[in-house]
Amino acid sequence: MIENNYRSKEVSWLYFNERLLQEAERESVPLIERIKFLGIYSNNLDEFFRVRVAILKRLAKDGKNPRLDGGYPSDFLKEIQRLVIKQRDRFNRIFDHLLAKLQENNIFLLNEKQLNDEQGEFVSSYFTEKVRPRLVPYIITKERDLPDLKDSDIFFAIQLKNSREKKSVYAVLEIPSELGRFVQLPSDGNKHYLILLDDVIRYSLRDIFYMFEFDKIAAYTIKLSRDAEMNIDDEMSENYVDRISHALEKRKEALPVRFVCDSDLPEDFLKVLLKKLHFSKEDVVLKGGRYHNHKDFMGFPKLGSKSLVYPDMPPIPHKDFIPGKTFISIIKEKDILFHFPYHSFLNFINFLQEVSIDPKVRSIQITIYRLAKSSSVINALLSAARNGKKVTAIFELQARFDEKANIEWANRLRSVGVKVIYGIPALKVHSKLCLIERKENRSVVKYACIGTGNFNEDSAKVFSDSLLMTSHKEIAREVSNVFRFLNLNYKSSRYSHLLLAPFSLRTKFSRLIQNEINNARAGKPAYVYIKVNNLADPLVIRKLYRAKSVGVEVRLNVRGMFSLIPTFDTRENTIPAIAIIDRFLEHARMYIFCNNNKPKVYISSADLMARNLDRRAEVACPIYASELKEELIEMFNIQWKDNCAARILDNKLSNKMVVQDTGATHRSQIEIYKYLKGRN
Repeated sequence: MIENNYRSKEVSWLYFNERLLQEAERESVPLIERIKFLGIYSNNLDEFFRVRVAILKRLAKDGKNPRLDGGYPSDFLKEIQRLVIKQRDRFNRIFDHLLAKLQENNIFLLNEKQLNDEQGEFVSSYFTEKVRPRLVPYIITKERDLPDLKDSDIFFAIQLKNSREKKSVYAVLEIPSELGRFVQLPSDGNKHYLILLDDVIRYSLRDIFYMFEFDKIAAYTIKLSRDAEMNIDDEMSENYVDRISHALEKRKEALPVRFVCDSDLPEDFLKVLLKKLHFSKEDVVLKGGRYHNHKDFMGFPKLGSKSLVYPDMPPIPHKDFIPGKTFISIIKEKDILFHFPYHSFLNFINFLQEVSIDPKVRSIQITIYRLAKSSSVINALLSAARNGKKVTAIFELQARFDEKANIEWANRLRSVGVKVIYGIPALKVHSKLCLIERKENRSVVKYACIGTGNFNEDSAKVFSDSLLMTSHKEIAREVSNVFRFLNLNYKSSRYSHLLLAPFSLRTKFSRLIQNEINNARAGKPAYVYIKVNNLADPLVIRKLYRAKSVGVEVRLNVRGMFSLIPTFDTRENTIPAIAIIDRFLEHARMYIFCNNNKPKVYISSADLMARNLDRRAEVACPIYASELKEELIEMFNIQWKDNCAARILDNKLSNKMVVQDTGATHRSQIEIYKYLKGRN
């Protein structure tokens, strides 16, 4: 949906998610990794409905339907439903194909009707010992509403039919996800057998409902998505944590936005369920295959040949770190840039552990958005507090779907004396910052870490991100000013180096593009290279159109939402753009400006969207060391040459693969690994 050279960001996101389906189709991707891509696709789609679709439904509700960039919410919802149904059919074809490929590799996913006697005994025993104690069946009656069904799980809609009396009993049963979705059956030589937990329960259904009189029993998988947006009234008298906790409870009973079910679910039963769940005719109801919650396939077991998964890529030791030498002494000498997961995130954890026991360190300040389930970052902060350091942790409580975990982590830190600040209600803190203050020769020296991704050792294994460690006095001072802003009075300071949203990032970013426009008009070299997750801000897009129109070379590497129209005027005014989906999730944001062949390079936590530029605390940090500038520019160029995992972003978002004339394959994530390894 294109209007005024702008595409709906929600619709463009669905084309991004379709690129994950492409990865699941590609024969060059190892088989089990292809299955995992189906899981990532499904997980993404769940969140999309819970957030993006939920917002559009709110806007379209009650006939309000306000005009947005690119059109009206009601039109977006129609287009979303069309694309989702189209992609569902593609998903099902891919899934069936991959099941057949698994069998070719002696991996068999069996259902409850395919078990031999030995396997049946194993499943019965597993059900009795592990599954049955966790089941909570709920009989549906006219008088009672259904209990709140969690939208992160799947359920069985069960029909017990008594043909003689011509009546049915309906029930709902939650499938206990905490047990894991896959149950491995006894193997037979080199043959591996799996069964889904769904079918373990189906195999023993009669043992659950034995007290009812029925001659037929059937279980149909159902799943729903609820509105995950939290309404938080900033004027409420209760404190911020209580408001978030209250909103989390309300999320459990939020309005539904999507209902997915087994295609064999009888219509009369479907009507009963929709009525009980308060679905309206405007809500999305999708009938699909027998299995749902394919997000669990992200955890598909590693079975069979090693060729079915990606080969190991051990983290590269950073060239500037010498065993036995402290991080502080190295950062004092030069700026250090890490690239995860090519470098190990243990470097940052080891840095925190070092400063937590360094007797000269006085304080540690850090912003926290998403943490690992067993966070070593938190452990290091606990250690620092116990060793007498002044520790301040700024938690963003509105990090979607991590709100509860962040409250729990924050409480744990507070218990040892850490100063915990719960962000700013009206301004989501999305910047990734850490500041160390150390007493050296009667003065306090500051060391700053500025990153593009979360301080999270789990996601750092699969998200590609960058982290700068620096003792640059002015950058460290400005990072300190950011913490002062978040810590004390919310008053903005002057920033000559950092670009800080919502204050200066938008205007200074625009000026940097304008400088390239001025240089192009003066006949000087001019280019703008951008790598982000999402590009959807209308003002930035119009500025890029203007730059391209006067001869600025514009290159865009955008993983997700993409509202820009590449051929916005004539074929000569086409802005080349690519998107890379590969082994690692491209997450680092990078802005590069020619500046008359004196490049300005920034890394950032911010995508180019209105929310990041206007309603979040974001930071873009300049890279001053010439060696590191060259490194980032080279990494951008390596990705620009990708002809194995890059798609062309055109006006139709057709997701065609980039093909180079040379005939040589160039897979950028492998080439970046080689490049960084070679720098050692």
